[in-house]
Amino acid sequence: MADVPKREVENIEFVFEVMGSPTEGIDAVDLGDALRSLNLNPTLAFIEKLGGTKRRHEKKIKLEEFLPIYSQVKKEKEQGCYEDFVECLKLYDKQEDGTMLLAELQHALLSLGENLEDEQVEELFADCMDPEDDEGMIPYSPFLARMCDRPDQLK
Repeated sequence: MADVPKREVENIEFVFEVMGSPTEGIDAVDLGDALRSLNLNPTLAFIEKLGGTKRRHEKKIKLEEFLPIYSQVKKEKEQGCYEDFVECLKLYDKQEDGTMLLAELQHALLSLGENLEDEQVEELFADCMDPEDDEGMIPYSPFLARMCDRPDQLK
């Protein structure tokens, strides 16, 4: 079963139960979501290279096919982590106090790199964002901690 520890295999099996079926597999269009739910952060291009599809019902990925994919993504160096994202957002921290303009974060998510859709940004903000202050500033570290599932970094 690839080089995946037993505990991680159990987590993967749970993801398959939620997103599809351990016996039938998951739809290939959900490959990225499955990997992200396991705390990995592959790019869209990498997901497509691994067999992810853009349309539903084109292909199924079975558990035994997913395990080597998971292992490969876990070893991938081209994915950002909490610390990388903090360093990036420090560029927008003009007062060097751990805050940035909410509008700048929204602009970055909508237009830079693998940009998100408006609805995705709104959902992300609803799930992870502290309220902005009177000047439109938000603390970016707690946002990133929630987004990257890093409760140890919440302040």
